Amino acid sequence: MNFDWSNPYLTTRIPVFARNIVATSQPLAAQAGLRILSQGGNAVDAAIAAAATLALTEPVSNGLGSDCFAIVWDGSRLHGLNASGTAPTAWNPDYFRRKHQGRIPMRGWDSVTVPGCVAGWAALHEKLGRLAFADILAPAIEYAERGFAVSPVVQRKWAAQADLLQPQPGFAEHFLPRGRAPQVGEHFVLRGAADTLKRIAATTGRDFYEGETAHKLVAHAQAHDAALTLADLGDYAPQWVEPIGMAYRGHTVHQIPPNGQGIAALIALGILQHFDLASRPVDHPQTQHILIEAVKLAFADVYAQVADARHMRVTPAQMLDPAYLAQRARLIDLDRAQDFAAGHAPQGGTVYLTTADRCGMMVSFIQSNYMGFGSGVVVPGTGVSLQNRGYGFSTDPSHPNVVAGGKRPFHTIIPAFLMRDGAPLMSFGVMGGNMQPQGQVQALVRMLDYGQQPQAACDAPRWKWNHGLAVDVEPALSAQAAQGLRVRGHVLEGMDDPYMDFGSGQFIWRLGDPAVDGYVSASDSRRDGLAAGF
Repeated sequence: MNFDWSNPYLTTRIPVFARNIVATSQPLAAQAGLRILSQGGNAVDAAIAAAATLALTEPVSNGLGSDCFAIVWDGSRLHGLNASGTAPTAWNPDYFRRKHQGRIPMRGWDSVTVPGCVAGWAALHEKLGRLAFADILAPAIEYAERGFAVSPVVQRKWAAQADLLQPQPGFAEHFLPRGRAPQVGEHFVLRGAADTLKRIAATTGRDFYEGETAHKLVAHAQAHDAALTLADLGDYAPQWVEPIGMAYRGHTVHQIPPNGQGIAALIALGILQHFDLASRPVDHPQTQHILIEAVKLAFADVYAQVADARHMRVTPAQMLDPAYLAQRARLIDLDRAQDFAAGHAPQGGTVYLTTADRCGMMVSFIQSNYMGFGSGVVVPGTGVSLQNRGYGFSTDPSHPNVVAGGKRPFHTIIPAFLMRDGAPLMSFGVMGGNMQPQGQVQALVRMLDYGQQPQAACDAPRWKWNHGLAVDVEPALSAQAAQGLRVRGHVLEGMDDPYMDFGSGQFIWRLGDPAVDGYVSASDSRRDGLAAGF
């Protein structure tokens, strides 16, 4: 790719060139991964080390009770890992009708599915890791024991959630140690996390699902009238899956198949193939209008159809059918914003990180507690903060995503991977709820249609569609683009979400032979992130 290495956008970051690279949303985690690479670990080892460290140093976005997904290029093929958790066996619409007036709560124990990230780390290590599991977790254990200084963006998002989550079991005790969120640079230690991590390290994760940690989780759940059982934890296993893909401008973009929303990015790209985007500048209002409309069409289908793959009425292949996407593309009016409904396909808070090593292994990895601090529940004596992924279920019996025991909910976190002619090119992702496929599409169009280098594509102003004709836009969007979108009927709104905002991306692009040419990496300035390499 012949990138334009200039950057027309305001930024505090520069692209990083190296043969071994880790890019994460928090600097201590990036350096933890780099430490493992320098000790002879591979990119998978580095990803696990960074993920475990992020569970401590960016607790507003993830924790030991997270879920995770990964796409890995092992040097010869792609592997996909779905380590999203399953619902407790007792869950069904009647369960929530009896306890919560038919609604799934956003916070608390009844929003918690089985946490998958520890099992995901173990599965990645068993299949593709090189160093001993305990050595990989050593950096995280050190931060759990000694603590760390809270970084600026993490602190801001921490403080934004404090009042809301203070009533949740264990939250104030663990995350408001002085009766408030820590200040920037203030020392913080997550109580109990070090001992839990040591047990996880000694058992390659099994303690979390069968041992002392599992028993503590279940005892706390039962004390709060929740459904999680030892059997729910012990029966859980992550899934190795085949990534799905979409051709775009001579490249192939890969995602994890449903239950995740990665297919939304593929649908949008399949629609955008029918437009000559490069005929206008990337920041032209017409260009951005087309992108917004394609994303809206994609989400219309995703919200109607995506669920645990075993329960979907249509397959991913049917949702990505070329003739169907061509039909959907024809619905876009170049002069008018629309509120699209789902089509009829032919029948038949989050942290993102990426790593790459000199041998050619590349990892796209994402881990999340979902909303800020997830459920808000922290299990005493463990340092385990739990996700609230159960909130992603529906209680509508007619919807494929209806809640059921043992079922995986609709998931927002999506790692991505770019190939060209069967060869690996870029591991990347953009964290942040429904911003993730939108951010991926915006960055890919900038790189593949317009030749913007990864850091510029990362720094460029973003928009975020949420519903109807309403679009949130960053202040850096040009006045001309904003006015052009308004003329076409888009309702531009200011962002009022202090946690998700416009996402955060990490990108590693392969420049040639990794042992000689290495990679170039970008890290998003919307977080405390760092791309580091050697």
